[in-house]
Amino acid sequence: MPNALEVSHVSKRFRSHRQGAGYSTLKSLFLGKGRRQSAPPESYHQALTDVSLVVPKGEVHGVIGRNGSGKTTLLKLITGIYRPDEGSIRYEGRLASLIELGAGFHPDFTGRENALINGMVLGMTKREILDRMDTIIAYAEIEEFIDEPVRTYSTGMYMRLAFAIAVHVDPDVLLLDEILSVGDEQFARKCAHEIDRFRANGTTILIVSHDLEAVKRYCSHVIHLEGGRVRNEGSAADVVEAYRAQFAE
Repeated sequence: MPNALEVSHVSKRFRSHRQGAGYSTLKSLFLGKGRRQSAPPESYHQALTDVSLVVPKGEVHGVIGRNGSGKTTLLKLITGIYRPDEGSIRYEGRLASLIELGAGFHPDFTGRENALINGMVLGMTKREILDRMDTIIAYAEIEEFIDEPVRTYSTGMYMRLAFAIAVHVDPDVLLLDEILSVGDEQFARKCAHEIDRFRANGTTILIVSHDLEAVKRYCSHVIHLEGGRVRNEGSAADVVEAYRAQFAE
């Protein structure tokens, strides 16, 4: 495959939450009394419509757009958390994502146990994780807490551990969702350093962020999503400036 990542004419919709048919009260449910409520008709939210993008090997591309435009849904489709209703997604090599830091952590497991499980979810073998465990722990700077349950961790400790695991996966394709705008200044510097390292090593990266200056700094090509559709795409500088002009108007 000439490109590291290809998203072709992808669409995704979700069923809207609704109250199903049932009794009007909990009491009437158990007593078998009362009138059953009629079920409202099915309704759906169209999250993405006919979205396509390609990211050549070794390039850094970006996705921008307002909240609710479909950015995170797109990344979750790429990772396989969701399945597209239409279209196809292909990528080459090992894929790692920082969509939700610590997604899948169990609060009652220790940091070490969660590092092992989360690393395997991200594609590492058990041996790879064990070989890198000391490095991951040192990178996260939580040595004295690593064998405590993660429910006792502060938000900063939780993020550092999740980030340390993800960056030691050595992916071929890396997805980043708002990672540039979370955490303290030291955490942000670590993020920037790792992105520079990945770029130097030829890792293909797709970044979703509201930090437009960071998008311009790192990305060569950007797509702008609006209402689940591609409104604009092109060079990072051109798309970001057009996006800013849209809101200035």
